[in-house]
Amino acid sequence: MMPRSALAGATTRARAGVEQIYANLREQIVTVALRPGDALSEARIAESFGVSRTPVREAFKRLAEEGLLSVVPQVGSFVAPIDLHRVRDNHFVRETLECRIVGMAARRIDDAQRAELAGNLQAQADAMKANDPAQFFRHDEEMHRLLARIAGHERAWEVIHEAKGQLDRVRRLSLADATRSRARMSEHRAIARCVARRDAAGAERAMREHLASIFTAIDNIATENAHYFVDDQRPLDAGAAAGGAAG
Repeated sequence: MMPRSALAGATTRARAGVEQIYANLREQIVTVALRPGDALSEARIAESFGVSRTPVREAFKRLAEEGLLSVVPQVGSFVAPIDLHRVRDNHFVRETLECRIVGMAARRIDDAQRAELAGNLQAQADAMKANDPAQFFRHDEEMHRLLARIAGHERAWEVIHEAKGQLDRVRRLSLADATRSRARMSEHRAIARCVARRDAAGAERAMREHLASIFTAIDNIATENAHYFVDDQRPLDAGAAAGGAAG
């Protein structure tokens, strides 16, 4: 029989393997590096990570529970379409928490944090200038995490991050359009200005407008990429995509 300490070590290593595989695949799905309909091979992924198929299956199970993966018995596993019903739920969670967070951040911010926020905005601007959507998205995420930290609730950002996988897929598709990226940048600056001058009401209003603009863009994005979307498990055509996202 394997000693208890060795068994615990093996369990920990297996868990680390699952977390690594899950995080890697989730990142690729959310950033749309893996697109809806792409097939995933347990065997190939297991080989690439140097593990058995068991942790890969567990990672697949977690992704399926989040609606990011479709596992079809006897057929295969495929990146799931973007579920507009889940996108709406994601948006509800994000708006509810982030509007509260940004108001608290405006009341608590200090000079060092103002400088950090300004540095983040510059990094976003640099990414836009370099035409690097992936870097822009990363700095965008860092800004929202920073606001949660300034508010004294960084863990709340982890809750938001875990809840918004479907919404992030739409956001990444939106960054393919430079006009939308410029709009996001302008909205981020408006939020930062209000936070920096401790205008809590203005910061909450700017955040709500920012999140609303993202949600409003969904109907256009769904129309442009109708083959990537479903609503209540039904595939959308271009007309239905626009109507469903506006609800």
